[in-house]
Amino acid sequence: MKVLLVHPGTEFSIQDVWKGVYDALVRADVDVVQYALDGRLAFASKYLQFVYRQARRNGTAKGKPTPGDFLYLGAVGMLERALRHEADWILMISGNFVHPQALVLCRRAGIRICTILTETPYADEQEIAISMLSDVIFTNERSRVGFFKEHCHSVHYYQHAYDPTRQGQEDSKLAEETPRHDVVFVGTGFEERCDVLAGVNWDGIDFGLYGVWSLLGSRSKLRKYVRANTIPNELTVQLYRNAKIGLNLHRTSRGYGRGVEHIVGAESMNPRGYELAGTGTFHLSDYRPEVAEIFGGLVPTFETPAQLEDQIRYWLAHDEERRQVAARLPDAIAPHTFDDRVNRVLDVLTHYK
Repeated sequence: MKVLLVHPGTEFSIQDVWKGVYDALVRADVDVVQYALDGRLAFASKYLQFVYRQARRNGTAKGKPTPGDFLYLGAVGMLERALRHEADWILMISGNFVHPQALVLCRRAGIRICTILTETPYADEQEIAISMLSDVIFTNERSRVGFFKEHCHSVHYYQHAYDPTRQGQEDSKLAEETPRHDVVFVGTGFEERCDVLAGVNWDGIDFGLYGVWSLLGSRSKLRKYVRANTIPNELTVQLYRNAKIGLNLHRTSRGYGRGVEHIVGAESMNPRGYELAGTGTFHLSDYRPEVAEIFGGLVPTFETPAQLEDQIRYWLAHDEERRQVAARLPDAIAPHTFDDRVNRVLDVLTHYK
């Protein structure tokens, strides 16, 4: 099988999914042709703005290029590349930065499209449009499989996974240079996360907060715990290894801001849960059914800031018990690898009719 694998177009956490899928496809002896959407989008933006500036100088400008123009020019090359390499499938990770018209052209050419949706259930409008133009979709939220069956006839659950190679031999130099916190959280400061963490009394606790936390008020007590903005993935992994307790807070916000709509009823565990366990990091999590199914009591859960604080202070005071639990976490997620997930995707694509 030959697959055109489309990059998600962004360098944030979703890139980990793309990298994991790519490596697993290669290990499965799939002929993979890459489509670097991130680089093509950057080029499209620079090129169209250059052309527009030239047209203004010549008095021939008819309209400033829009973000939609950038998305179209960045994605339309998928058609040429898929045809030139005679790809059996286009496999998109996310697809939210792919212009729909590029997919329409690929469908007209008879090229089959499979999309792994990574933003469910936070981006319904975009993902519905993508699913209607895909032959097969995999969604990362199991409770939404039925929802997407209204828009695509072949819908499957893509359970998140971890990459064992990222939890390989520890870099002693990086380990020494990386801060060691009592408690650490790495992620975006969505409204619900700000509210939960602000409800905890962090006195006497070395708390490290990393990521984009622009929603914190100017007088928020959490501000003094923000150590850095977005950080490289390898630093995130080392922060987990160095911490006594990691936190896993699932997102509920649709969009980023105060007063936004929040989702309810989600069941699937996010990628952070797999990564924390893969590094052997003891962690606490808000409740999702899949967290309990995978870990049982190995990952204590909470519902309120008070419960979170009680859990943190209890486990910080019980070092040996905490270390014993942490040592069992890698085995709990051992079956949940990208190789397993990609083999399931390939099985669906191979038998697709």
